[in-house]
Amino acid sequence: MVSLRLPPTPTVRDIIKLYRLSAIKQLSQNFLMNEALTDKIVKSVGKIYNSQVLEVGPGPGGITRSILKKNPKKLIVVEKDQRFRPILDLMESIVSASDVDMTLIYNDIMSINTKDVFSFKEKKEWNDECPNIFIVGNLPFSISTALIIKWLHAISKQTEAWSHGRVRMTLTFQKEVAERLVADVMENQRCRLSVMAQTWTLPKLQFIIPGKLFF
Repeated sequence: MVSLRLPPTPTVRDIIKLYRLSAIKQLSQNFLMNEALTDKIVKSVGKIYNSQVLEVGPGPGGITRSILKKNPKKLIVVEKDQRFRPILDLMESIVSASDVDMTLIYNDIMSINTKDVFSFKEKKEWNDECPNIFIVGNLPFSISTALIIKWLHAISKQTEAWSHGRVRMTLTFQKEVAERLVADVMENQRCRLSVMAQTWTLPKLQFIIPGKLFF
């Protein structure tokens, strides 16, 4: 096994300046540049060593770096914004010398069948333990609710990624949406989204990210 150790690279903040990138308001983009925070997010995902990971919306690659440090077997990255292609292509070329199989998909996550991106070698029956497959993402806020509803429907049908078993997700949401997902009966935030999420999953609010850490 070859352990992945990325060579010294510019920080995410430096990369954004180098490529003159900015978050596009119309796409509800938000960047996380604090490495301690992205490491914390990835730590909350669980043991991703030698696993398959799908990252949604990597942008300049902050969470991507934190994932790669944990040596997954396969990392699939889905990014709609072509401005990030030079950064992600460079990261893929660096990773190619390691045991990590990194695949870049430049497309809209809403139009992708997540069943097709994972190897069926990790497939589990629904009532077995969870497969060694994870979905991670700092979601653009404009699509987060629509995407989780789409995925909850897939979970209910055991389709898309969940045709491989009970695939786990770690995702960022606006604070209000996150509170609705986990709201208990009789709480003010309780709504249809709460019922849907809690019918098909066991949602847990891991932690609140301070607004000042979003760029």
